Amino acid sequence: MLSPRPDTATGPEREWATFPDQDDPKRRWLVDVTWLTSPWQCLFGCGCQGVLTGPTPELAQGCCSYGAHFTDEEDRDRVLAAAEELRPDEWQYLAPGRRRGVTARLAQGGWRTRLVDGACVFLNRPGFAAGAGCALHVLALRQGAHPMATKPDVCWQLPLRKEDKEESDGTVTTTLSEFSRSAWGPGGDEFAWWCTEAPEAFTGAEPVYRSLEVELRAMVGDALFEAIAAYLDRRMAPSTANAVLVPHPSVRKAT
Repeated sequence: MLSPRPDTATGPEREWATFPDQDDPKRRWLVDVTWLTSPWQCLFGCGCQGVLTGPTPELAQGCCSYGAHFTDEEDRDRVLAAAEELRPDEWQYLAPGRRRGVTARLAQGGWRTRLVDGACVFLNRPGFAAGAGCALHVLALRQGAHPMATKPDVCWQLPLRKEDKEESDGTVTTTLSEFSRSAWGPGGDEFAWWCTEAPEAFTGAEPVYRSLEVELRAMVGDALFEAIAAYLDRRMAPSTANAVLVPHPSVRKAT
């Protein structure tokens, strides 16, 4: 099960583990143990520098500066329905959102949330009565739901990332790891700061596989999550006889 990827100069950069897919014999999962056992936590509103070309913590935009790209029409339509439930006291840009719509079509195909005043139309800015942050998140809290019920898929998944690769034998390898700077494409190189590279974001009280358990269950299913979590629990146990975990590169950077 253990599949480290070695770096000949500095030792293993990350540790990986493979898991079979109980529902699909032609699929295996390659899981980033280093990322999932790291103490990463979201710093929105408490140290996040944003994803612009310079640090802008005062804007409290987090990773919402460019809008959210929808995974498919179902994702888009779910958010459209949620937007209809928002109230003026929850959504700063309700008026332009209602007037112009909340989605924009991409030249290369697909959709994203519309931008207004330099960021996502759903992003409430500092000074708004409901506080800075996503209006769709506010709606979920009012409804007693998890934010994944109202927000675009990419928003509740970030910085988790799932990618499929078809192998030459017809099987599929699904990689479960982090959404790195490079995952943004060429634009990611322009970010002055990205949280999975920032040591200050690796100060959480729980490992990622526990702090983002709800999101992970939604991404991989309950059965696979239980198998992954059981393995990681054993690896993190103080009395474990297994090899020492490879620390996340950002954690190593801080020491």
